[in-house]
Parts: sequence; structure tokens; C-alpha cells
Amino acid sequence: MIRAKDQLVAVSAYWSLALLVCLFSGLTIAAYNQQEKAWFNAVRETYSKAQPLRRVQDWRALVNQAQALPEPEQLNVVNRFFNQLQFIPDHKLWGEEDYWATPVEFLAAGGGDCEDFSIAKYFTLLELGVPQDKLRLVYVKALELDQFHMVVAYYSEPTAMPVLLDNLDPSIKPANERPDLAPVYSFNGQHLWLMKEQGRGQKAGKASRLTRWNELRGGFESNRLNKPLLDLD
Repeated sequence: MIRAKDQLVAVSAYWSLALLVCLFSGLTIAAYNQQEKAWFNAVRETYSKAQPLRRVQDWRALVNQAQALPEPEQLNVVNRFFNQLQFIPDHKLWGEEDYWATPVEFLAAGGGDCEDFSIAKYFTLLELGVPQDKLRLVYVKALELDQFHMVVAYYSEPTAMPVLLDNLDPSIKPANERPDLAPVYSFNGQHLWLMKEQGRGQKAGKASRLTRWNELRGGFESNRLNKPLLDLD
């Protein structure tokens, strides 16, 4: 039989633990910035299941934890994180032939195509402090698949051979070790380059010439969160 004194101790311990949980939960919530809270609320309103919100929260935790890492380690953790998601063509997921999802849309949906993997990695690395002039989104021809594809290129130095972050090959490799990819053009937030070889390419103007890029930036500014046709969870 449990004595009244033991019951009192147990109840006291329970409420002490509950108070600690509440305090720590409050600290976690307070640590989120206004933009993150807006994303979380939008995901809650759009999706009934818990998985979409959990993926977005895990992304924000990664950004917080990876801030102090050296750039090569940031590349690895970001590449591994997003490569967990499912590949699915735009026409099946979004009902469009070419839809560039924001990172929140990609994570909430639980999958996307090569552009979505690359865009999410690119913007996450920028947020981690990797300079924009070290990063490019690169359109390539995936020769074995005979289709166009997108990857992220990282240049440690302006004249260095870039390494590629890809969802087809999970290993980060120098571009000259990916003979299965033929570069077509590349861009970042400022410029557009024509790629004649596995290097920096020839500057061909501003990235604002790309319609999909402009639509994506507009999606960021408006906190766009469209719901896909398929439930991948």
C-alpha cells in the first residue's frame, strides 16, 4: 500500500517535472524567430499530420546547430539532411511540369524533384553563412538518365574545381569526378553563367533573367505554402 506521504512526494515530483517541461518548452518556443513561427503556423494550418511540421522544425534545428561548423562540414550535414527526402517528379506531386518549391514547401511535402533538393540546400547554406559567390545552382544533363538535372556547386576558392551536392549521388565529389553530368548553365542570386566545361563558365547576365527564379523569390517574400496533390506521409 502506498502511504499518504509517498503519494505527496510522488505528486510533488510529478508537478516539478511538469513545470520543468513547460519551462524548457517555453525556452524552445521563445528561441524561434518570427519568420520561423510564421512557417510553423502555416504548416499547421495546411497539413493535418505531424510529419510535415516535424521536418520543418528539424531543418531549423539543423540551421541552429550547424552555424559554427567549418564550411566542408556544413556541406556534408546539409547534403545528408535533404537527401533523406523522397524524389518525385513535379507533374505527379504538384500537377505542373516544372514547379520550383520553396524549402518549406519541399520539407512539408516530404519530397520533390532535383530543383527542390538543390534550392533547399543552396538557401540553407547561404543562411549558415556560406558566401553567395562560393555557391551556384547548376543545370546539367544527367547523361545516364538522358534528362536535365540540377545540383549545387561549391567553390572553396574562385579558381577551384567545384564540388557538387547532388541527390542522385549522395557523396560530395569534385565536378571532374562526375563524368555522368554535362554542365549547361549555372546561376546564383546575382549572376547567370553559361557552362562550357566543369569550371566557372562564362558570365551571361543576371539571374533575374530566369522566370522560375523570380517566381521562387516571390514565393519566399509571400511565405508561399502550396499543398501538393499527393500525401507522401
